[in-house]
Amino acid sequence: MVKYFVVSAVVAAFCGPAMAASKKETDCGHQAAVVAAVQQARIDRIGERKVPAHVAAKATWPDRYNTAITLVTPWVYEMKMRDVKSQDLSAAWKEMCLSQ
Repeated sequence: MVKYFVVSAVVAAFCGPAMAASKKETDCGHQAAVVAAVQQARIDRIGERKVPAHVAAKATWPDRYNTAITLVTPWVYEMKMRDVKSQDLSAAWKEMCLSQ
């Protein structure tokens, strides 16, 4: 339950209510890309403490989204590996972000 609160808090921090629909779509897309990169780092068995540097080095999003790496990493690394491998976490994140 706590991890969903953290996820909601991070999404709310990035998605303000005054954001235009296209800007929100872009913003949520960048956030989802961060989640996908952290998920891939977990699948690749990158140590949790090395994730921020590893993911930021391969970033395809604007630098301001790198702060989300340290917020998303514990959420992904708490999950069982079978769930990380079988679920599309970035799609779930994007859907939640767009609904905020």
